[in-house]
Parts: sequence; structure tokens; C-alpha cells
Amino acid sequence: MNNVKRSQRPPVGQGGFTLSELIIVVALISIVAAIAIPLYANVGRGARPAKAQVDTAALACAVRLYADHMGTLPPALPVLVFPAVNGLNQSAGPFMASIPNPPPGGSPAWSAYTYTSSTAGTFSITTTGDGVTITRRGTPHRAAAGASPTWTWDPPYEGCAAR
Repeated sequence: MNNVKRSQRPPVGQGGFTLSELIIVVALISIVAAIAIPLYANVGRGARPAKAQVDTAALACAVRLYADHMGTLPPALPVLVFPAVNGLNQSAGPFMASIPNPPPGGSPAWSAYTYTSSTAGTFSITTTGDGVTITRRGTPHRAAAGASPTWTWDPPYEGCAAR
């Protein structure tokens, strides 16, 4: 009964990682972090102008729908969130659920969407931020004398579908 075996210990120096292996792993993690962190930091810089472009396109579509229904451009963006009754007593709208907020953050911060229209029937929707200005313009185009206006967008040339 005296043959009770003691637990075998590994010989000294044969367990764990060496200091040079740990230094290599830490160096590799540092290199990956040095590459990834600046890329991640710039993600918002590209997303904010993209959001502004999408928002101005949606606003321009709502302006177009309002103009098609009412026969004139809206006086301001907030009227797009309410139903409108035209001269034929036809009701339509709201043309947007809400006016979108500008992209958050930025240096400088993004401004609210501004809408301007002219008596000639042109309009523009603009916002600025991150050193970028996003402008969406719409102008009526008459194909023939006396024809009702069709709308073109500048830039890019695009239409919008009724929802």
C-alpha cells in the first residue's frame, strides 16, 4: 500500500508560453489594431453625407408629389407632412411622414435641410456638414407649349415613385 503514486508534475521549463512568443502575439494584435481603428473612425464620415443624399432625395420626391397634386410647389417643407386639398377638392397626403433630421455629428455639424423655391417653379433642398454641401434641385420642363410640366432632377437625374 505504500505504492501510492504522486501526481506527476511536468518538468520545469516545459509549460506555458515563452516571453518571445508573448511579445510576438502582442505585436501582431497591436498591428491589427493600428490598421483597424483609423478605418473604423472614418465610417461615420462617409455615412453622414450618404444619409443627407438619401434624405434630400426623399424630400425632393415629396415636393414632386405635392407639386403634381397641387399644381404648385409647396411654400415650405413642413406642409409635406399634412394632407393637402387641391383646386378640384381632391385630398392627398401627407407626402412624408416627417421631415428628416440632418445627420448627427460631423465637423462642422450638419445644418437643417433648407428649402427654397422660385416663381419660375424651380426648387432646391440643401444641407451642409463635414465640409460638404448636398443640394438637390428640381425644375419643371415643358415638353411642348401648353403641356403640363414634368419634373427633372439635377443631380442626378431621377424620378420618384408614388407610394
